[in-house]
Amino acid sequence: MKAIHLCLLAAACVMSAPVVQADEALAKSKNCLSCHAVDKKVVGPAYKDIAKKYTAKDEAMLAEKVIKGGKGVWGPVPMPPNSAVSPADAEKLVKWILSLK
Repeated sequence: MKAIHLCLLAAACVMSAPVVQADEALAKSKNCLSCHAVDKKVVGPAYKDIAKKYTAKDEAMLAEKVIKGGKGVWGPVPMPPNSAVSPADAEKLVKWILSLK
């Protein structure tokens, strides 16, 4: 019985890993990682810190900030607008960031 549980757990991990990697690849392709990192502050806050502060209720607002930029929430350095990110990609990025809790 224990072996079955371990196999199911391993399968679930393997199945979910590509989604996280795909969204990290999206963040890299949109130059998000030039100012952010998953686990440490760079110019902007760490994605894990963002995930701690916000919930799924904030997804639309955060996706809008990804596209339009923002300022004042994490300090004096504003996040510039990123018009290269589509609304669908912004939503994917936000869901990935919030999954990093």
